[in-house]
Amino acid sequence: QVQLVESGGGLVQPGGSLRLSCAASGSFFSINAMAWYRQAPGKERELVAVITSSTRYADSVKGRFTISRDNAKNTVHLQMNSLKPEDTAVYYCNVVVGKFSWSNNVYEYWGQGTQVTVSS
Repeated sequence: QVQLVESGGGLVQPGGSLRLSCAASGSFFSINAMAWYRQAPGKERELVAVITSSTRYADSVKGRFTISRDNAKNTVHLQMNSLKPEDTAVYYCNVVVGKFSWSNNVYEYWGQGTQVTVSS
């Protein structure tokens, strides 16, 4: 089992910034990928950013958001700048792990979600 603890959400005005964090704990051999998803009211959950050996971003956040990883702390961050009302959503941390050194099977886990509201 892997537990993900998210923090950093809140209310911010348009143009403002927030920094989300997600710390992974439990039993795993390696973290293969860490990502942030979001789900706005009435919309499907969408991928915002992912980090493996490189990073990828949704077009809607490219240039404004930065995903980073602290391997020593098993933590992923999402720095969100120049926030827009359309960024309002519940943001979910997602982690893909390998549990054994001798296996390439991977397992996916989700955080509980943290609310980000961008409003004046």
